[in-house]
Amino acid sequence: MTGRSDAWAAVAQASEGAGRNGGALALGSDSHKERFCRMLLDTSEAWEAARIAWPALDDEAQARLTGLPIWDIAVATEGKASKYVLSYAATVGDPLLGEALRRNGFEEARHGKLLSAMVARYGIALGAVAPCAEPHDPEWAFMVTGYSECIDSFFAFGLFAAARQSGFFPIELVQVFEPVMQEECRHILFFVNWAAWHRRNLPWWPRARFAAKTLGVWLFLIWERIKTARDIGGGSNFTAIGHEPIGVDLGPAQLLQLCLSENERRFIGYDDALPRPALVPRLARLACRLLLMTRRRAAPQPSPG
Repeated sequence: MTGRSDAWAAVAQASEGAGRNGGALALGSDSHKERFCRMLLDTSEAWEAARIAWPALDDEAQARLTGLPIWDIAVATEGKASKYVLSYAATVGDPLLGEALRRNGFEEARHGKLLSAMVARYGIALGAVAPCAEPHDPEWAFMVTGYSECIDSFFAFGLFAAARQSGFFPIELVQVFEPVMQEECRHILFFVNWAAWHRRNLPWWPRARFAAKTLGVWLFLIWERIKTARDIGGGSNFTAIGHEPIGVDLGPAQLLQLCLSENERRFIGYDDALPRPALVPRLARLACRLLLMTRRRAAPQPSPG
């Protein structure tokens, strides 16, 4: 796999040009479907997890890597994501949407293979991973995967940048995982546009049911993250692990601001008419304002006179 900066600069330039030339976009239209599917398909890159040249790590770097309590969950999460996306793809009759979903599922499976190869290369011990059953409701499973990535990738972008800047991981290892970060960006852009397109193409009663299902997914994800945080003291997978385990000294407001700036940077260049994920960034901005207000109020005030 090649270095990522030049490759993704070219992808961003091509996508930006497509966005400018595409003009206004009616959400829910055939043009909308064409553009978010083509965004995913046309920016997909060919690389193989089995051909990665893993860098040699010194003892300190290897201890930091193997000491993170996330890798068994990470491997299981990517395998589940692939199965869930492909299960939903099998229910879709639209040829273009089906092709894009299958590409999404293929890339999720490739992430799992990459993590498995890293685990084998560096001798990371994993706990038992339960097999992933076929979902009873493929649409629900796809929505759980998509909204989960909207949450996790937002924090992953900031944490990945912080770990890169701090030198917690060697730059050679960071470059190996750069494709995963950018592919997750594409996946959530595809997903939020699928959700917007799909909702607008439902009759009123199925649309109300879809809204209720969406709320149910968010409640499930909140509960799932609280439960997992209690179990391992961190996030729910390798893209949401908190700043302390990776040795980054950032306050909560600083970390959120970094996540916001990295989130914005990751989406630059893709078709700017396609809606971006909005809920998590909006909540992060609100949290930043509240944290800064609290800090200002807690700051000692100068004495009069």
